[in-house]
Amino acid sequence: MSDTVISHVTSEPRPVRAALIGFAVLAMALLVGAPLITVFAEALTDGLPVALESLSHPEAVDAIRLTLIVAAVSVPLNAIFGIAAAWTITKFQFKGKALLLTLIDIPFSVSPVVAGLCIVLTFGANSAFGGWLVANGFPVVFALPGIILASMFVTFPFVAREIIPVMIEQGRSEEEAALTLGASGWRVFFTVTLPNIRWALLYGVLLCNARAMGEFGAVAVVSGKIRGLTATMPISIEMLYNEYQSVAAFSMAAVLALLALVTLALKTLLEWRYASQLAANRRH
Repeated sequence: MSDTVISHVTSEPRPVRAALIGFAVLAMALLVGAPLITVFAEALTDGLPVALESLSHPEAVDAIRLTLIVAAVSVPLNAIFGIAAAWTITKFQFKGKALLLTLIDIPFSVSPVVAGLCIVLTFGANSAFGGWLVANGFPVVFALPGIILASMFVTFPFVAREIIPVMIEQGRSEEEAALTLGASGWRVFFTVTLPNIRWALLYGVLLCNARAMGEFGAVAVVSGKIRGLTATMPISIEMLYNEYQSVAAFSMAAVLALLALVTLALKTLLEWRYASQLAANRRH
């Protein structure tokens, strides 16, 4: 049977395709495009100078800096943990593998607020371990470590879940061949495993980064919402909006949206730049 016949049999009628495409475009415009336009329009209600002035406020600068610090710390750590978890699951056979997979998925099913509360109960000043940390000058709750810990918890599955299917598909034959030829474990990882998973790792890191910068629920519980100290950008947006400082709130929301769009643009650029390599990876 020719390709033309196969295409004719498996393709939907033109009106159906047009309706589905139109519905998808309309849904994306209403759910994504309209909110983004509203955010930027509200931020520029009083003009660009006013929006920039609100972003130059010390508390706004502190919120932006804190958000970037949290992402800069939590994302690399989650990348390391995600690679280690994926390696353990795909390269070894052991009892409890299903349990480990379940534990990796827990942040997807547990409310971020509940996760933040668990961190407070475990590391708060009223707990034995948390009290010891506070007494020795290492507070976790209402401090930067607690925010990083909460962000790591809610973003942990992204890297691992992107890498695991790729590692399963790749198998272990290439690593075993490299070991047979005398390569060390680290050399096998950096020359064989890492190149094979680099695109999945990149996607996982980008998703993890976007989620870490936008996390609200868990961070709101563990941070204490202290202005200039533990208020991240999402926390600051909520506080400003509740205080009827709409321009300042939407201006910071616009910055957060721009950071997400930059992440998306970077992903798209890399896909376009290395399209041939991505296609080769899919064929293998």
